[in-house]
Amino acid sequence: MLLQAIDLAVAAEEIGIDGAYYRVHHFARQHGAPYPLLAAVGARTSKIEIGTGVIDQRYENPLYAASEAAAADLISGGRLQLGISRGSPEQVIEGYKYFGYQPEEDDRGGERMARSNFQVFLKAIEGARFAEPNPHPMFPNPYPGPLAVEPQSPGLRERIWWGAGARKSAEWAAELGVNLQSSTLVMHESNEPFHVQQRKQIEAYREAWKAAGHEREPRVSVSRSIFALVTEQDWQFFGGDRGSGDQVGQLGAEGAAIFGRSYAGAPDQLIEELKEDEAIAAADTILLTIPSQLGPDYNAHALESILTHVAPGLGWR
Repeated sequence: MLLQAIDLAVAAEEIGIDGAYYRVHHFARQHGAPYPLLAAVGARTSKIEIGTGVIDQRYENPLYAASEAAAADLISGGRLQLGISRGSPEQVIEGYKYFGYQPEEDDRGGERMARSNFQVFLKAIEGARFAEPNPHPMFPNPYPGPLAVEPQSPGLRERIWWGAGARKSAEWAAELGVNLQSSTLVMHESNEPFHVQQRKQIEAYREAWKAAGHEREPRVSVSRSIFALVTEQDWQFFGGDRGSGDQVGQLGAEGAAIFGRSYAGAPDQLIEELKEDEAIAAADTILLTIPSQLGPDYNAHALESILTHVAPGLGWR
């Protein structure tokens, strides 16, 4: 799976896709160790963005993660787009405890712990100097005073994303000055369709960003499952997914969440349907979820079909 992930990133770059982002889940066969994969993809490609969607910060030592992220970014030549979040429902119950991280009793689901770790991570990649150096002559330091985590990769701070399911989480990300990843589900905060609720989440994020006074323009991504059915095999795999709508379900103790529909159909049909998706229109980046178990060759075909037959009709590049 790991080797196929690298091969698919190479193929995606060759056909003109802009990025390769990986889902991260522990205790599952799904990229539980993202940084070696990101570095390997960075070494095998030259232009494509490399990212995650998302790393569960409840599992991470923020200083070690800062070192790993900077190293992967340097190897790729500054192409890392790192998606981080509090995480989502997972393979085991409170799996972060097995990694040695225990939230406080009143921290339901480790939300506060994840945010605290994330803020430490941000300070570390910004170059915060906090560690007292060893005065021994065998450890000469390039400058006086505390030391920072190494390596450092300038510019990485602006390429960090926070995965938000709720509007308040999106607003918090805006206040911190990080980009926004909005997934194939959001918390069900009204009775409106998924894409409308997601569009409102994006608008709230942009308003909070403006209020915080950040100078740069943030990036916003949404995730979608989209399959252009152009071959007989495409129809065999995904023809039965046509017409699937939004679904509402209970997301553990977090409350109700609404899950967006999948899109599958002939290219002309997809173009018309996707034009009505308000969240896609509000975002600047769309992450296409793929069935990785079908292998690099088929997925490269599926991506190229969207790039060739769907993207031009929507103004996507």
